[in-house]
Amino acid sequence: MTYPKKCAAAASGYPRGEVLRLLAMLSALLAALLIALPASAATDDVQTSWQLLDYIAVDYSGAVTNGAVVSQTEFAEMNEFADTISERLASLPSKPERGRLLTDSKRLKSLIAAKGTAEDVASLAHRIAANLLKAYPIALASKSPPDLARGNTLFAQNCASCHGVSGNGKGPNAAKLATPPVAFTDRERARQRSLFALQQVISNGIDGTAMQSFSSLPVGDRWNLAFKAGTFAFPEELAEQGEAIWKSDPAVRKQIPDLEALVDKTPEALADAIGPAKADAVMAYLRRHPEAVMATTNGVASLEVVRSKLEQSVNAYRSGDRSAAKKLALAAYLDGFEPIEPALGARDATLLSHIERSMGEYRASIDQGAPVETIATQAAILNTLFDDVERVLSPDATSGTASFIGAFTVLLREGVEALLIVVAMIAFLGKAERRDALRYVHGGWAGALIAGGATWVVATYAIGISGASRELTEGFGSILAAVILLSVGIWMHGKAQAGQWQRYIQEKLSKALDRKSGWFLFGLAFVVVYREVFETILFYAALWAQGSGAAMLAGAGTAALLLGAIAWAMLRYSRKLPIATFFRYSSWLMAVLTIVLVGKGIAALQEAGLIDIAPLSNVPRVSAIGLFPTVQSTAAQFIMLLAIIVGFSLNRFRSQREAPNAKG
Repeated sequence: MTYPKKCAAAASGYPRGEVLRLLAMLSALLAALLIALPASAATDDVQTSWQLLDYIAVDYSGAVTNGAVVSQTEFAEMNEFADTISERLASLPSKPERGRLLTDSKRLKSLIAAKGTAEDVASLAHRIAANLLKAYPIALASKSPPDLARGNTLFAQNCASCHGVSGNGKGPNAAKLATPPVAFTDRERARQRSLFALQQVISNGIDGTAMQSFSSLPVGDRWNLAFKAGTFAFPEELAEQGEAIWKSDPAVRKQIPDLEALVDKTPEALADAIGPAKADAVMAYLRRHPEAVMATTNGVASLEVVRSKLEQSVNAYRSGDRSAAKKLALAAYLDGFEPIEPALGARDATLLSHIERSMGEYRASIDQGAPVETIATQAAILNTLFDDVERVLSPDATSGTASFIGAFTVLLREGVEALLIVVAMIAFLGKAERRDALRYVHGGWAGALIAGGATWVVATYAIGISGASRELTEGFGSILAAVILLSVGIWMHGKAQAGQWQRYIQEKLSKALDRKSGWFLFGLAFVVVYREVFETILFYAALWAQGSGAAMLAGAGTAALLLGAIAWAMLRYSRKLPIATFFRYSSWLMAVLTIVLVGKGIAALQEAGLIDIAPLSNVPRVSAIGLFPTVQSTAAQFIMLLAIIVGFSLNRFRSQREAPNAKG
């Protein structure tokens, strides 16, 4: 009895213990496979059943109309699919919900066999499909946004021969097929088809038709194809309308809070909530720009947008398309990074500055035609920096102390810059004994605060202000303020050169400060304060969204008290200064702020893509004083400096020329 066992062990060349261990390991592996196979089979059954249910809901009207069979072939197909659904559902693992699914699938079979209405069949099929995914969940969407350029290429290579280049179902091979290819341009049909349904058809094919499975393609490529196919029925002009609706209507954004909701929802279902016209326009926009639903508050999805577009930019550059590479690089910043910039700036301003500089250098390298290896290396460095951003913005990194410090420093920094100008204006009017004109200055800064409050509401509750809009607002606002301050500074410096102040004030100032000049003061106060308020709001909205409201308010309150003390001290000290000295100091203050603001303005317009970037390697980046390491920003500051020198020199020359006349 034992001989054969010994013989078998000896013949194998292994000791008996090793054979037993090998058998045990094989048994465990077999058990794991037996456990995994039903799960895999269940997933296949769920996917196939869902796909067939969606197919029935959309195409049943082509088989039966008004209780009469209009296509015997398609009617037979509908009955066959209903049988397959019942069989697949019956083979699913046992769950309490399976009984309801089986009952509903039998009702569907009976309804089809009885030639029920298309509305009833579609409603029941959609309900079964929804309940199926609730009971047996499967992944609806990838975590990263699709590459639509890749989708265009894949469609041309794999689908256009049957479905046509325009998706109208009239490709060169269409006439040879027994079952006509789907026309993706058919809007009525497209309204009933979700992107998930398209992806499932692409993944699994359709039995009995020429539509083969593309399961050999990576999952990401199947999603790329699905998004491409989902755009044909909704033209580009609709997408432009949809963008305006998406950005202005919070109720619409609540309907599609994330990428999974976008791929799962049909335009018809969205139309039930917001109306057909809006639904078509919004779907036209989001299927072309899915990143719009991914710019979430915590920044993780927004970083996925940055990474995805940066990768696309490198690929475009590698293929020789520098223009597309630059556009994608700019989109990576404006669509992905800029929305999280305020939150990052509040937590790690150094990291923010590093990334802004690196992204600017990356776009500049594209402009200069740098080697592909250089572009790829810069992109890799940026991705490493984005890893740091994820760590900094993670929920674990959030603390009340960090929020307090962020709110305090941001308001103090921006507030001091605005105070320097407003207090100088108030002090000037006080020394000139024109307190009646103070109402224009107070009206300007108060109006800026009110406008800032409205901006807070818009930024927090109504629309997500686009990255380009933020940068353009900051850029043009800074440059406008710089130009105004340049003229005011030169004017003040000119008055500091004159000697007979009392005569000037009594005879000329009353004429100089007419209503027109008063509104000039109002405009200056409004512009310089709103520019700082706007930037502060962006930071505060980010902190508020992170649930740091109490700490943020405490930091803001502390900064406000300190700003009040600074304003009081500035006004008190300015009263003691002789008026000529006051004008001299104020003119130099205006000159410095002019240079700071023009630097910030040019940098903001560069980040918006309106001005090119030519980096300067030996210039540090100190954003607080408007110093940015680019040729354009430093050149603008040099021009302003030159204008100040020329203006101040002319003032001195004019003063020296008039001095003898004054003595005479």
